[in-house]
Amino acid sequence: MQPVDYTTLIAACAELRRDWIPARTEQVYQRDRYTIALALRTLKKREWLTICWHAQAARICLGDPPPRTPDTFTFSDQLRHQLNGLALIAIEIVAPWERVLDLQFGQRPGEEPLWHLYVEIMGKYSNVILTDANRQIVTAAHQVSPSQSSVRPIQTGQPYELPPPLLGTLPKLDESFTSWQERVSLIPGKLKRQLLDSYRGLSPRIATEIIQAADLEPERATTSLQQSDWEKLFTYWQKWLKILQTKEFQPGWTEEGYTVLGWNMSQSAPNVQSLLNRYYTDELNQQEFKQLLHQLMQKVTNLLKKLQQKAAIFQKRLQQSSEAEAYRQQADLLMAHLHQWQPGMTSITLSDFETNKPIAIKLDPEKNAVQNAQSLYKNHQKLKRAKDAVVPLLEEVESEIRYLEQLSATLSQLADYRAHRDCKEQTTREDLQTLAEIREELIEQNYLADARQRSYQVVSNDSKPYCYKTPSGFELWIGRNNRQNDRLTFRVAGDYDLWFHTQEIPGSHVLLRLEPGTVPNEADLQFSADLAAYYSQGRESERVPVVYTEPKNVYKPKGAKPGMAIYKQERIIWGRPQLAKNYADVTN
Repeated sequence: MQPVDYTTLIAACAELRRDWIPARTEQVYQRDRYTIALALRTLKKREWLTICWHAQAARICLGDPPPRTPDTFTFSDQLRHQLNGLALIAIEIVAPWERVLDLQFGQRPGEEPLWHLYVEIMGKYSNVILTDANRQIVTAAHQVSPSQSSVRPIQTGQPYELPPPLLGTLPKLDESFTSWQERVSLIPGKLKRQLLDSYRGLSPRIATEIIQAADLEPERATTSLQQSDWEKLFTYWQKWLKILQTKEFQPGWTEEGYTVLGWNMSQSAPNVQSLLNRYYTDELNQQEFKQLLHQLMQKVTNLLKKLQQKAAIFQKRLQQSSEAEAYRQQADLLMAHLHQWQPGMTSITLSDFETNKPIAIKLDPEKNAVQNAQSLYKNHQKLKRAKDAVVPLLEEVESEIRYLEQLSATLSQLADYRAHRDCKEQTTREDLQTLAEIREELIEQNYLADARQRSYQVVSNDSKPYCYKTPSGFELWIGRNNRQNDRLTFRVAGDYDLWFHTQEIPGSHVLLRLEPGTVPNEADLQFSADLAAYYSQGRESERVPVVYTEPKNVYKPKGAKPGMAIYKQERIIWGRPQLAKNYADVTN
């Protein structure tokens, strides 16, 4: 993930000063353990300022409104108590080339600040610290004890101290070409590494951008550069410093991430705020998606393994119970031939009543013939009772297995969907919301414990299904999880639609949306069947049986788990999941 460097921080700060000084602080909300949002209002507009001290995504920029869920964090409560109603009157860089902002709050512009909110954008050392007018620390997002850092402890009641000053040479616009070239080329090495070693305050990303803008390679040796290469490189070095001085930034997207310099852009961005908000929201969503997907797949896999072991035990018991009649038959034979029993016998062979075939019967030598027959009768009754008890238990376990196999197929589909498609912003958010709904479902079904504090937020809006266009232009909706499956089948489906599902294979509910009087042709039905097969557990097969019927013929059994359904009056069509990989999704 690309970190916010000094150049990006200056670019974001310049826009905030221009558009949001002064602004009234109306609300403070903490999204998660690493992010707060301040609602700022000017005479013309109202936006949310995101301040994040996440180790990989520390930033300050305008962001999305927070979700409508309770804020239970004490840090935001302290900020709310001190800052609500005050004006943001200044945003200052505390020292040249230092990635620390001083957000100053007061009654009105022109007056002395009452509070300072120090935003330190420094990778894993990032922090947000509130101090009073005398710079005494009132609260901090992350307190640092003397045992954790003897250089710079951060604790309430202590005076705020700036981070240790940068050591080494800082970039200067008035430095001559000769001095600059001598400094960078003094020790032979790779060009990017030499720039970073020669100057403090220069980030690896900016060094790469300067080198690439000069049509050079970051790993190229300094000894191989011609004089013209040095001159071109110095030209872009000065262009960078002039941009920092004039604040004329050009935000945009690059192949590797983003830029605020306007060099090597693949697409421009309207402003720095939207650029940073989109980039870090997407990156964190993708990170959260991977973590949550791994957690859920691991949980479902472990649950399935345990249930399959339990089912195997029940099936073994049922197999044993099938021997109940054999015990009764042996007992009957023994009672009919008591005269053949001899004391101390460990077994006896008797002829079957019907087939006259010899049957060997094990005996307990310490018991007589009647006692052995009674033991056999008891075994018969025990196994018969076990069968009556085990059958419903096995059915219950098999029902759970079918449900979890459905969830497992859904999770695999989500992982495969992202692997084969470009993850646009909306797709990323939808996928994360879909996973969050699956997690909520597992909690509701008592498969997962309900964590009180989560690093992600489940928004109030339901996630949306996948959407495709059939050859005739009809919409085809595909459920991404069980919540969507139930909603599509039992709430959205109309009288004229068609419902598709793989036959006896876990998979998504698929709904072909039809207007009154319209009839799908064979190509539409085949297209729908192909996608129903693709979004199922049988997606790796060449052909998969798919049933389709009218929604009125689909029912949910009483007490069934989410996503479970039964159907009647179905017709079968063979889906081709391998062909469906190339069908274009129009969800976004």
